[in-house]
Amino acid sequence: MVRTYLDHLAVERGLSGNTVASYRRDLERYVAALTAAGIGELSAVGPADLERHLAGLRSGDDTHPPLSAASAARAVSAVRGLHRFALREGLTGVDAAREVRPPAPPRRLPKALDVDAVERLLAAAGGDDAAGLRDRALLELLYGTGARISEAVGLAVDDLDLSGDATVVLHGKGGRTRIVPVGRYARRAVEAYLVRGRPVLAAAGRGTPAVFLNTRGGRLSRQSGWSILRRAAQAAAVPGEVSPHTLRHCYATHLLDGGADVRVVQELLGHASVTTTQVYTLVTVDRLREVYATAHPRAR
Repeated sequence: MVRTYLDHLAVERGLSGNTVASYRRDLERYVAALTAAGIGELSAVGPADLERHLAGLRSGDDTHPPLSAASAARAVSAVRGLHRFALREGLTGVDAAREVRPPAPPRRLPKALDVDAVERLLAAAGGDDAAGLRDRALLELLYGTGARISEAVGLAVDDLDLSGDATVVLHGKGGRTRIVPVGRYARRAVEAYLVRGRPVLAAAGRGTPAVFLNTRGGRLSRQSGWSILRRAAQAAAVPGEVSPHTLRHCYATHLLDGGADVRVVQELLGHASVTTTQVYTLVTVDRLREVYATAHPRAR
């Protein structure tokens, strides 16, 4: 049943390989817990069994560390999805997970760098060789378009249109695509890489259409993208933990700080719901409070 559900997620719902792999790990642990409790059929599961599994996720065991609220919520969501699927397919007569609620993770606001820190980071990226031109183009594109790292390394050359009003086609979660403008700085960096850097890297490979290549001529990995950003952050002395998603947060926050409408930012980020985007408006409200507190003579 688990295999059938995972096939459904991959084929019919079009979830990414990484998401399906996460669901597989969560459900394998769930099945192991049921087996240990002497339960061999999904139809025999009751709400108490699910609550016990959730408690086990939070407390951990000899082979698994305790999960955070966010990780446990993801695992419970996978289990709830399996039970809903089994009921819809007529494989069980009741959805035992319907009343089980995942733990609510604490709401964390995205951490965005200020514009000066981003500019220092981008200036520290790359050099004049092929890999350096690639590194600068990648980071400029991440900040200039708000792309996820998976979307950036997944780009094909045909996804770029740098003529006229430059745009890029980003392939997001759930098979959704969106067209995003490419700003002047990102455009220049990408053009320099495509002309002087990518041909050098491509010579070592087998003609992959990917935009960003590694030194062997293959597609750049997400892990390599993280490493490129970390090196630039260290070179620029940017404090704290900086990830590719940090640049996405900066993109959204700086747009809203500049007066962009939240609905427009939603489309640019590729969020299915504006509720996801609205968390960035809380960041800008905090920024407004900070400015008010330091600038107004009667704020304190």
